[in-house]
Amino acid sequence: MPRPAPLRPTLLLVPAAAILLSGCLAKTAVDVVTLPVKVASAGVDAATTSQSEADQKRGREIRQREERLGKLRRDYEKQMTRCQDGDRRACDDARDTYAEMQILLPSIPAEPAG
Repeated sequence: MPRPAPLRPTLLLVPAAAILLSGCLAKTAVDVVTLPVKVASAGVDAATTSQSEADQKRGREIRQREERLGKLRRDYEKQMTRCQDGDRRACDDARDTYAEMQILLPSIPAEPAG
């Protein structure tokens, strides 16, 4: 008597593949539908600056101005020393440096008294 043919593993995979593919198609459909919303929200996020980002940017700008003022003060002190030793060019440079310091000072917030 002939033996029945064994079930091939591929025949068992066909129903499983159909189920998996239907889930994949559903996910793709959801992705396609939600894509415009994701793109729009990413655009809004890129176009707006959060308050914390604005604060960080302002803090960075203030630190840069403070660093510039510190460099100007050091340069001014050196120029004044040379000016007092009779270097006329150092006196002119000190005058220009002092003027730049006066322009920069109002843009630096005062430290709170503490």
